[in-house]
Amino acid sequence: MMLGKSLHSLLLVINSGTRFCFSAPEIATAAPVVNVNLSNDIPLYVVRGAWTSILPSKKWGLLSTTQTENLTLSDEERKTWDASRQALSVFNFSADEENKILGKAFGQIHSPYWGEERKKEVPTYELVNEILDYLRSLSLSDDDLSKLLKKFPEVLGCSPEHELRTNVKVLETEWGIKGKSLRNLLLRNPKVLGYNVDCKGDCMAQCTRCWVRF
Repeated sequence: MMLGKSLHSLLLVINSGTRFCFSAPEIATAAPVVNVNLSNDIPLYVVRGAWTSILPSKKWGLLSTTQTENLTLSDEERKTWDASRQALSVFNFSADEENKILGKAFGQIHSPYWGEERKKEVPTYELVNEILDYLRSLSLSDDDLSKLLKKFPEVLGCSPEHELRTNVKVLETEWGIKGKSLRNLLLRNPKVLGYNVDCKGDCMAQCTRCWVRF
């Protein structure tokens, strides 16, 4: 179908719920709508007017997918999930931020940090609180932890014994980093808490968790 050159913009609304639109300086009033039927029963709506972008931002899309309504959880798992969020309540995160942090830490949201190794889990309040308490013991205030969790939410999915405590010990014994120096390091590079590989220059394709980055 040929649409005249007088059409200055196209607003496409596909029945999947995804909306696309392109923006230009002015919006025409009382813009007519033309319904064009395409194959596979997908309606195409062409609206005359300005090109106004209504594509959701990447940030909006990410936060949207972290809402518990979109998590595939049983009723019992949802209760456990919501309880684990309570451990984060002291930081005054929004509900979306809490879900995003836990989602990335426990595999509910894909994170490049884990690669494909992270299985989906539902964290417990006790586990999340245990990790937070341990981090507090490293002279990190709640304000420090708020910054750390935003920068490296995956820390909550690290093993308290085999990664967190082990790595802190390595930093102290091998590099003499402890106390205030440790606090400053963790705020600058919190991912060191999750290192569990040392390729010693012979790449093992696990760069996000390798001590070679330190």
